Amino acid sequence: MNSVFKALSDPTRREILKLLRNKDMSAGEISASFNISNASISHHLSILKQAELVSSEREGQSIIYSLNTTIFQEIVEWFFELSQRGDKNENKNK
Repeated sequence: MNSVFKALSDPTRREILKLLRNKDMSAGEISASFNISNASISHHLSILKQAELVSSEREGQSIIYSLNTTIFQEIVEWFFELSQRGDKNENKNK
């Protein structure tokens, strides 16, 4: 889970996720949306892949990146469980 939060801490990576929310894209398509080097985009994509926030699949000579919605469901469930625990602690203090 720490790698997910580290990946989400960077605004460029959050913007990449927003782009991928709309459609699967190649690194070149993603890079065209930013004013940074292709190497920087590649680095950000690598961190997102390590955190399992995106997945990649080779299509011919291109690598296509897509959003991994499963990990987001797990994060939401984790936050929900955390909030439920908070509710239980509040009830104990009453």
